[in-house]
Amino acid sequence: MRRPDQQTTTRPTTGPAPETGADADATAGPPPDGGAEGHPAGPGPSGAGPSAARPAGDLTTEAVLAPYLRAQAADFLRSLRLHHEHSAPAESGGQDAAAATRALRRAARRISGSLHTFRAALDPLWADQLRTELTWLSGILAREHAYANRLTRLVEALHQLSGPALPAARGARAAGEGAASDAQGRAALGVGAARAGALLERRLTLARTRSHSAALQALGSSRFHAVADAVALLASDVPLAPGPAGLTAEALLEPAERAEQRLLAAVAALPPEDFEPYNEAQDAAWHQARLLLRLHRYAHEVVLGAADPALAAPVHALDLHRDAVEAAGAAAAAARTPRIAPATAYALGVLHADQRHEVEAARAVFRESWPYATVLSAP
Repeated sequence: MRRPDQQTTTRPTTGPAPETGADADATAGPPPDGGAEGHPAGPGPSGAGPSAARPAGDLTTEAVLAPYLRAQAADFLRSLRLHHEHSAPAESGGQDAAAATRALRRAARRISGSLHTFRAALDPLWADQLRTELTWLSGILAREHAYANRLTRLVEALHQLSGPALPAARGARAAGEGAASDAQGRAALGVGAARAGALLERRLTLARTRSHSAALQALGSSRFHAVADAVALLASDVPLAPGPAGLTAEALLEPAERAEQRLLAAVAALPPEDFEPYNEAQDAAWHQARLLLRLHRYAHEVVLGAADPALAAPVHALDLHRDAVEAAGAAAAAARTPRIAPATAYALGVLHADQRHEVEAARAVFRESWPYATVLSAP
């Protein structure tokens, strides 16, 4: 599928900058490494690409990347302070603590992604070390949230599947099968759904509890304090690459364009529509596209001042894709539990198939919403 009406570019044009709104995260089933985020800046009037946010001559590390990193570092420290305030033993605002954790991960992801993309414009040793530590921290903080969302997703799907009638989109049967067969399948699913839900709750709640303990341990470790100290220094001083090379506009434009081209190549290489939706080996290519899309969006924020709003729907689709893939994996892992009842295994098998259907649906949404002129499937 080709959408020739729009082609992405991160290279700004000269001229006055249009007004842009503030960036904001808008999570919808937020995934362990970040959810869909707001994209206030839009494509230009011609539809040929995103509009410029600043003249190309001002795109120097000193003028653009350093303030961006300092702002994200300030957000990181502010979120860390809020997390400490709402995580006290007497504090009952669990939602506030969760919101602070998401904001902390959001800032960590943006700093880490920018250090990766624009490494050549910064002190490479410092950038590699801080990026490694921020990736570790973001992963630790994401796990508890991911397990909680996965459990909610699977339990809700079980309730829908075991209702009075199977949803048409999920339980459609081949023509010619009788109503008696449908009723028998629903009865078998109803018997096993409660046990399957209880099994999933035990497994995922245990995993969530362990992840919560690991996060608390990490936040109290010397390694985390070293990361916080490094980010605090970043809020006031950004180590740049030695010499004048990192101070030119090309020091930001070229890495941003390389990130863009890697994304376009990854999207063009995605498996075509209806290509083995149950083949889990195909999931890795979609996860890689999601990672590269994130790096492109962050580079777009640095160079043009805001992320491209045309990417909001594809980002959301890939987040849902990742959630469905991991939920299907959790159902399959639970089905491998020794000595479970056949009805429980049947319900988990139906749940796994349901989540793989959701995987394919998310891929279809991504193909339909992808705004750039890239081939997404075989002609």
